[in-house]
Formats: sequence, C-alpha cells, structure tokens
Amino acid sequence: MANEYNVLALVKGSERYVFVYDDASRTCLIDVIRDLAADPTTSLTWFDALVLTKKAREQGENVPTATVQLAEPRSRM
Repeated sequence: MANEYNVLALVKGSERYVFVYDDASRTCLIDVIRDLAADPTTSLTWFDALVLTKKAREQGENVPTATVQLAEPRSRM
C-alpha cells in the first residue's frame, strides 16, 4: 500500500506555511506548529497555531476506515 500524506497550508500575506505529513507524524507536526508560534522571529501567531492544529486533528478524524458491505439476504421461495 502506498504512503498517504496530508497537506496543511496557511497563507499570510506574502508568506506561505505548508506542512506535508503522514498520520503517524501528526503529534510531531502539532509540536512544530506550536514552536513556530512561540518563535518571535516568525509571523505565525498563537491564533494561527490554534487553527492549524485544529485542522490537523480534523484531518486525523476524517481518515477513512475500511468498511465491509454485507449482501442483502435473499428471500426463500
């Protein structure tokens, strides 16, 4: 099975924040976003971090799971 990646992006004026990550890296991504918000040399605010981390968590909730479809029972004649 091929690796699947998530993309999370924020455009702030002329700046672009683009994060590409897999589901196993979501916690690390959230830590990176928080670190960027805490860094006074970046324009990423705590509000931006809140929105981005919320979206990252939502992407994790929307991961499709395997489904099994059962056939309808046939009537006996």
